[in-house]
Amino acid sequence: MRIGISTSMIQRGKTGIGQYLFALLRAFKKYTDQHEFVLFILEEDLPLFDFVDGKMKIVPIAEKFRSAVKNILWHQTELPRLAGKLKLDVLHIPSYRRLLWQQPCALVATIHDLAPFHLANKYDWKRMFYGRVVVKRLAHRQHEIIAISQNTARDVAHFFEVPSERITVVHNGVDHERFQPGSKEAARKVIADKHGIKSPFFLYMARLEHPAKNHVRLIEAFNLFKLQTGSDWHLVFGGSDWHGAEEIHKKIKASPLTSHIRSLGFVPDNDLPTLYRAADCFVYPSLFEGFGLPPIEAMACGCPVISSARGSLAEVVGNSAIIIDPENVAQMRQELAGVAADADLRENLSRTGLEHAKLFNWHHAAEKTLQIYSRAFQGQLQPTPASGVIPVAVTRN
Repeated sequence: MRIGISTSMIQRGKTGIGQYLFALLRAFKKYTDQHEFVLFILEEDLPLFDFVDGKMKIVPIAEKFRSAVKNILWHQTELPRLAGKLKLDVLHIPSYRRLLWQQPCALVATIHDLAPFHLANKYDWKRMFYGRVVVKRLAHRQHEIIAISQNTARDVAHFFEVPSERITVVHNGVDHERFQPGSKEAARKVIADKHGIKSPFFLYMARLEHPAKNHVRLIEAFNLFKLQTGSDWHLVFGGSDWHGAEEIHKKIKASPLTSHIRSLGFVPDNDLPTLYRAADCFVYPSLFEGFGLPPIEAMACGCPVISSARGSLAEVVGNSAIIIDPENVAQMRQELAGVAADADLRENLSRTGLEHAKLFNWHHAAEKTLQIYSRAFQGQLQPTPASGVIPVAVTRN
């Protein structure tokens, strides 16, 4: 098959969609002798894809199409034309905001989450309208939809009224060659030398987005934990500024323990495993996730995890993390204190997390994704207009 993949929504590789694409493409490299892959990449993002090693065809996109509105218009006008010109068999759009109306070939979409239906203030009203109303119509034009969790699959069937037989769950994977246990002492030394962090620390890896990622409540819980225990533990955030980041920075500055709270900004991919290994506990108090890859990456590196169960997180972390109500600051404080005080608990969480992380594999995800491309190409399932309410059960896996 000749498979086209749009990459122009990755925000310079600093988003979950970017990480999803990079990992999937790395896994696809072993199939380049069987299929031709055509990547549509914004000009300034080209160096981010050096890892494909010339095994995939690159189609550069002019930088003038980077902004959200222009990028959406490019997807609706230029991309269908290019797909026809290049005689693509399948075109994969890995973001629900860029789904195509035209059908120049078989269309496959990945939907990571339907957060606009769960979080009223996640985006401005224009994005909320686009995500709730426009995308619903576009979703019915796709031949196949990949949902990265059962939770997201149920949401797509329910909110978009897409027939469940056109939705397939493909869990994200973990790159186990990168994310694996290693020397904690060596990792701590690297982090101390690079960031000056020498105390034990809680780590939260997520873009600084307020209120969805719930940094503010975690800061409040950390303040209480520190004031009540006198512990020397620190709190470390890794992630780029996003919508509402100013509220998070304001909360950090207002904290009586501001010197014990660090915001590292965007953390390069190569630094992530070391940061996970150096951390004494990973905390993920998000209010909603379509998947939630960082907790699994942390587990794969042997780091104990405290996690919210919102969205797909209960499905993803299973019984291998301490589960918290992300809106209950008192409970969050209690679990921070419990983990900090109990080395045996941390060891048990590390051990069970390592086993759980083995369930998530990008090579398996790539195989299932290729099967979906093939099914779409063969035209076994055709898009149908929306009609009525579709049951939310997802029958295919």
